[in-house]
Amino acid sequence: MTETPGHVPAARTGVQIQQAHRTFFHAMPKVELHCHLLGAVRHDTFVALAEKSNAPLDRAEIDGFYTRGEKPVGVLRVLRALDEHLLMSPDDLHRIAYEYLADAAEHNVRYSEFFWNPTGTVRTSGIPYAKAQDAIVAAIRDAQRDYGIIGRLIPSIDREADPREAVEMVEWMRAHRADEVIGIGIDYRENDRPPELFWKAYRNARLAGFKTTAHAGEFGMPWTNVETAVELLKCDRIDHGYTIVDAPDFARECAERGIVFTVVPTNSYYLRTLTPERWAKDHPIRRMPGLGLKIHPNTDDPTLHKVNPAQAWELMFSHFGFSLGDLREFMHNGLDGAWIDDTTRRDWHRSFAADFDAARSALTDSLAG
Repeated sequence: MTETPGHVPAARTGVQIQQAHRTFFHAMPKVELHCHLLGAVRHDTFVALAEKSNAPLDRAEIDGFYTRGEKPVGVLRVLRALDEHLLMSPDDLHRIAYEYLADAAEHNVRYSEFFWNPTGTVRTSGIPYAKAQDAIVAAIRDAQRDYGIIGRLIPSIDREADPREAVEMVEWMRAHRADEVIGIGIDYRENDRPPELFWKAYRNARLAGFKTTAHAGEFGMPWTNVETAVELLKCDRIDHGYTIVDAPDFARECAERGIVFTVVPTNSYYLRTLTPERWAKDHPIRRMPGLGLKIHPNTDDPTLHKVNPAQAWELMFSHFGFSLGDLREFMHNGLDGAWIDDTTRRDWHRSFAADFDAARSALTDSLAG
């Protein structure tokens, strides 16, 4: 297997990626709507936190967390290790969040909505919700001051925990409101933990005025999980959602509603279950736009997936065969799916389009030269 961004199989689209392309992918304006805070921890930060906390993790094990093999395993064990062994104080969360936003800004991500699982932080790390949220919010404000990136926080339900803890998480959010905390999500292993278990937390979040999204159809789980997230949980958007391609009629309904799907080119499940020869051809991401669905590519767990925001967009072009025009549309989908006010959305549609077109013109000139 050829080493590529995200350690995915070598491209078979015939597109030869040149430095001019990579300059374009770096320069194009971006939003990120699907990234997990603990999946964005820098390798050296993980090592430093492990040393500070005297964690029972040796350097070889930590290095293994940041190694992506031919059949990459999921990253959930890494996220659990962070909660259990490394997060000792609110300052640790501030450091991780600030560094993530700095890294995203380096790749011209101008706006990011990122996930954090409070249940693990409170129950396992022993950091009270209010102090943890305050630390992350402070990092968001510090990063905006220093790098210009706008960050927003999405507390996310741990679906492997008891649904009552999800309800409690929403209560914490209601009791400690901050402008930067805008909605809820749900993640961790979807297998045997269908979305309907968490209907009450989602109802309460909506009643409290929070936006909603959910990981669904991620681990090869049936498309009905996506349907439940849309119809019962009434999610504003969907994270992953790949198995919706098995239900074209429902996909068209979602397309008509304008629901945005935040997809991940480096998703581990399909790297494990599809052969290298068929990966790019058979990946459901390729089929989703053909069903009318509005998709937007993201990094998910960038340091663990060995991918950055520019590379996530590169893979959509180099491996899945989408055109630069398609990418422009996906960029606008991200703005449509972002939880921003309508005035900001209109302004960003205009400015992002202008900057995208300028970067594409520079690419065309470079390739022609």
